Amino acid sequence: MLEPRLIQNAAVVGTAFAASLVECVEALTIVLAVSSVSGWRSGLLGAASGAVFLAAMITLAGGALVRVPLDDLHIVIGVVLLLFGLSWLRKAVLRAAGLKAKHDEAAIYDRQIDEMRSNLRAGSGDRLDYLAMIAAFKAVVIEGVEVVLIVVAVGRVAGALVSAALGAGAAAIVVVALGVAIHRPLTRVPENALKFGVGAVIVSFGIFWLGEGLGVKWPGGDLAMLAIIAIVFALAHLCAAAYRVQGRRAGHDVPRNVILLRQKRS
Repeated sequence: MLEPRLIQNAAVVGTAFAASLVECVEALTIVLAVSSVSGWRSGLLGAASGAVFLAAMITLAGGALVRVPLDDLHIVIGVVLLLFGLSWLRKAVLRAAGLKAKHDEAAIYDRQIDEMRSNLRAGSGDRLDYLAMIAAFKAVVIEGVEVVLIVVAVGRVAGALVSAALGAGAAAIVVVALGVAIHRPLTRVPENALKFGVGAVIVSFGIFWLGEGLGVKWPGGDLAMLAIIAIVFALAHLCAAAYRVQGRRAGHDVPRNVILLRQKRS
């Protein structure tokens, strides 16, 4: 069945790309912030060290994950993806409902700069600043680990590890290229919308593979994935709408922090 396989591969590439794009944007924001305060040499050296450490970790642990029997992975990966995806989707639903302030890369950038300036001595941009290096290192490693987990989980169980890796690699290249070009956080990336969509897709993958691991025979085989994604996406939107209605009835349609954030943007 070539067509369902192509659909599944496209879903894997798209999921890995979108999820990795979100994580790479968050890492880029921190690296740019510390670099602008402490100097590009410190920020970039910390980020490069984090990338090397992440690559070494993948080399050492990645092979073991790939060699795990596929049948043993379905249930484990299904549960992991469900937990991971539900965490993203819950926050995205609350943001869509107006009950949680939206993720703002510009605000995070400004806050990171303020924190760095409060901890760094003036004039540290002319020499290596180890605090800045550690902050950039941690940003790359922490966000990178999440990318690796998504790529391995989605790609390995779907039998499309190369496709997932290509999607994640493309996202990293896009974010790094844009960061180098504009030297600013990618505030125009619709991160909240991406987290909503990616959360729904990851939850759907988790449901599908958990079902397969438990012996469920999905109608239509791999094509059932599309139906699950549509159902999860619709349910998430219904939850957001219900939260909005509940918030209005309770008299706090938009929280104060969201109002202040919108006023600051305008």
